Amino acid sequence: MKLYNTLGRKVEEFIPYNKKEVTMYTCGPTVYHYAHIGNLRTYIFEDILEKTLHYIGYSVKRAMNITDVGHLTSDADTGEDKMVKGAIREHKTVWEIADFYTEAFKRDTEKLNIKWPEIVSKATDHIDDYIQMIQVLLDRDIAYPAGGNIYFDVSKVSDYYELSGKNAEDLMVGVRDDVEEDIHKRNPADFGLWFTSSKFDDQAMKWDSPWGVGYPGWHIECSCISMAYLGEHLDIHCGGVDNIFPHHTNEIAQSEALLNHQWCKYWCHGEHLNDSTGKMSKSKGEFLTVSLLEEKGFHPLSYRYFCLKSHYRNQLVFSYESLKQAENEYKKLLQRVAKVKETRFGEKDIDAFKKYQDRFKEALENDLNTSSALTVLYDVLKDDINHETKYALIESFDQVLSLDLLLTEKKEIDAQFEAWILEKIEERKQAKVNKDFARADEIREELKEKNVLIKDTREGTIYEIV
Repeated sequence: MKLYNTLGRKVEEFIPYNKKEVTMYTCGPTVYHYAHIGNLRTYIFEDILEKTLHYIGYSVKRAMNITDVGHLTSDADTGEDKMVKGAIREHKTVWEIADFYTEAFKRDTEKLNIKWPEIVSKATDHIDDYIQMIQVLLDRDIAYPAGGNIYFDVSKVSDYYELSGKNAEDLMVGVRDDVEEDIHKRNPADFGLWFTSSKFDDQAMKWDSPWGVGYPGWHIECSCISMAYLGEHLDIHCGGVDNIFPHHTNEIAQSEALLNHQWCKYWCHGEHLNDSTGKMSKSKGEFLTVSLLEEKGFHPLSYRYFCLKSHYRNQLVFSYESLKQAENEYKKLLQRVAKVKETRFGEKDIDAFKKYQDRFKEALENDLNTSSALTVLYDVLKDDINHETKYALIESFDQVLSLDLLLTEKKEIDAQFEAWILEKIEERKQAKVNKDFARADEIREELKEKNVLIKDTREGTIYEIV
């Protein structure tokens, strides 16, 4: 497996710390509004990465945060908290905003067949972890109090700009529009670890701390949540390219200052989805959400197919015309697959299956070349191999592509087996409530061994017999 590592700015062979299990952290949403389809392109790429790792034989332990506090409207530690902004906009409490938009985001991921990570944690669940980490950084004189807040001193980090390739001059006031002078900071790039009520008196989410009542900065949550669930050595950290600086840069600085060793080996970033005017955002033009695409008559998986046609590291320009073209291709693909499904015959050709599966793996192992992977799928459909072999290959490929190429009808099962399945699903649910994610994984595998696949949805866990 080869992946482009932003840290080294090159494609590198992927070698995890533990060959038996890959640890993977993905930056989750700030749940103050709906996710737009540009955000969701990143989650599609991360989904493909996780499923590829599973497909080629790795076990993956993945965690994702839900940012429900601390993300300010400016990356320069200025402005109001985005959650507060959402609450003011909709005349709701910040807690109501967080719950509503977390569920909305989860529904969008389900529509796009994006696997919900086994470990999903709210930022507000780890306040004690942030306080503990900040105290260590203060004790080591890497963080400092100023103006009622706690800041990280980037001058104490020799390779602060390694991930981004920037330099201190890039951060000078007047060079970047989003950098404002803060008289309390020692250096323009210093970032907030904890903000007290002395600066944000109207902040709704507040907690006691040794430095006063306040709330954490945005950047610290990902470091602490990742370490809490994935340990001190992380294999892969993902996000959009706009997270490289300052968010991921600051994560590295504070994490390695705490750990005194390299924290994460591979940094993988998805490129922007642009519209005709440039980078897509929530603040301009028509707010493009999955629900809006549905209202305009598009199937959500047409958008997934649209994204898979392009490499995750290439900027992709969105238009309704290009999405319509992708949807037409996707529908034709489904029609061709349906004919294979309806006319299955013969025994699976093991040699042909292996040949095409190897080509499919080779495409994905080449820095997730999903366009080439789709080409392999189309080559299978054009080949004169029997339809049983084609069906097996399509079924195999869709473990990663997740385009619902073969929708399997639920098979009839006896009451005793169904009762066992429901019992296991309930046991898994309780294990997740108890944060026993290892047991939850074991139960999923127990079900899988009995040809029972489960999927977590908004309404609960559903199952399918395959």
